[in-house]
Amino acid sequence: MRVLNAAQMREVDRRTIVEVGIPSIVLMENAGQRSVEAMAAAFDDLAARRVVVLCGCGNNGGDGFVAARALRGRGAAATVFLLGARGAVRGDARANLDVLDRSGLPVVELPDAAAWTRHGARVAGHDLIVDAIFGTGLSRPLSGMLQTVVEDLNAAPAPVVSIDLPSGLSADSSRPPGPAVRAAVTVALGAPKVPLVLAPGDAWAGELVVADIGIPAGVIDGVDGPRLELLTRNGIRRRIPPRAAGAHKGDFGRVLIVAGSRGKTGAACLAGIGALRSGAGLVTVASPASCAAAVAAGAPEYMTLPLAETADGAVSGEALDAILAAPCDVIAVGPGLGTGAGAARLVHGLLERARTPLVLDADALNVCAGAPARIRERGAGVVVLTPHPGEMARLCGRPAAEVQADRVATARRFAAEHRAHVVLKGSGTLVAAPGGAVCVNRTGNPGMATGGTGDVLAGAVAAWLAQLADPAAACNVAVHLHGLAGDLAARRCGEVALTASDLAAALGRAVQETTDPESQRDGDGPDRP
Repeated sequence: MRVLNAAQMREVDRRTIVEVGIPSIVLMENAGQRSVEAMAAAFDDLAARRVVVLCGCGNNGGDGFVAARALRGRGAAATVFLLGARGAVRGDARANLDVLDRSGLPVVELPDAAAWTRHGARVAGHDLIVDAIFGTGLSRPLSGMLQTVVEDLNAAPAPVVSIDLPSGLSADSSRPPGPAVRAAVTVALGAPKVPLVLAPGDAWAGELVVADIGIPAGVIDGVDGPRLELLTRNGIRRRIPPRAAGAHKGDFGRVLIVAGSRGKTGAACLAGIGALRSGAGLVTVASPASCAAAVAAGAPEYMTLPLAETADGAVSGEALDAILAAPCDVIAVGPGLGTGAGAARLVHGLLERARTPLVLDADALNVCAGAPARIRERGAGVVVLTPHPGEMARLCGRPAAEVQADRVATARRFAAEHRAHVVLKGSGTLVAAPGGAVCVNRTGNPGMATGGTGDVLAGAVAAWLAQLADPAAACNVAVHLHGLAGDLAARRCGEVALTASDLAAALGRAVQETTDPESQRDGDGPDRP
């Protein structure tokens, strides 16, 4: 699902109105109606709630006027506040304000701070607040009366539903430029906007619902500019092919995982289980010879390959030939591997000589940090990097704080410069492709911030690379399902107690929830990522 900034959304509106021929007032009607449908889905007692709709003077306010009319049509008691003077309301918004007047639904005009002081306290007496003050047109921080309004809304006990954007957010930045409404639900119109899907702005959005207001999908998909995509359950489901009745294990790929060292055999086991639970037909875990017995005890379903090792129980560079000779379709290397000379020789040798897709994780990334050009210089084959922010910082030679300050630009730039697919882990994991497209994932939770979950992801990425021809799709599927498995595990045992093994055990259920129509929560209505 395409994520748009302010300029892109303006162009989408223009093409829809001018080139496709859908009148702007029809889009506004659809926006208000779909917003109320989302409210009804979120609050099953909507008709019994006392609702206040706060409208600005622009088109977002017009959406709010339509929503107020739709709320009354559903039996809800709706009060409308206009934050400004009636004379400032023009165009389609004015037409819908006039409809409210003629229909007998009163609109309380609050043109200045004094008026808000007199009437604003009434907001707290409502059961639901609808924020239709500012949409994508906001370009500066809120101040004065509008800042006070936002602060009062955030202090009110009732939940807030924001139409298109929580007022105060900018559609161009993930960081709020100033005071902003903290919504319980945000109904994005046509397409999600940048701050709704990226931290820290997404914390202001609450539950995100994307409403179809009649804009053709081709118009949204075809607009020029930076390409940011939001992974959704429906989109991931389409990427997972059903298994044929006559399928056999050879149809689902052979994964080789090179991982582990003395004291870190668990990382190798978790990566192997992640690959198995993600559908790989055959999985082999290659580890230093003295670690092989411990790794073999981790799961009976994967095979093991003992490797030449150093005196301290780490992999030796002499193991390279054995790895290259092993039959496989994908190699994942790095979890628990160590960063000594042997590991460095092995990783660099795989970059130079392996022709199968490579997944570089953990210590393999740390080995590459001193010479990231080796990734770019690889002669053939797909390379996937799965760094957390600290590893990304070492690869880029920049502080981790700079990486976190602009995760999208960092991942996009590194992927393009090094011709690699980058899975930048964290809250809102990103998948950046060499061509410039970046996808953001919204599954997952803070309970996944525990040792071993990244090892499971490395195995999952390798497994989906072995099954899907499109490496970007494989990364997207693996990341989304990994996060969903974390959510399912957290429901069972809570975030605090969640372990990587809990997550790995939930991967099958994550696939089932994604592919089984009976478990589809978004159905045919507004899309919930």
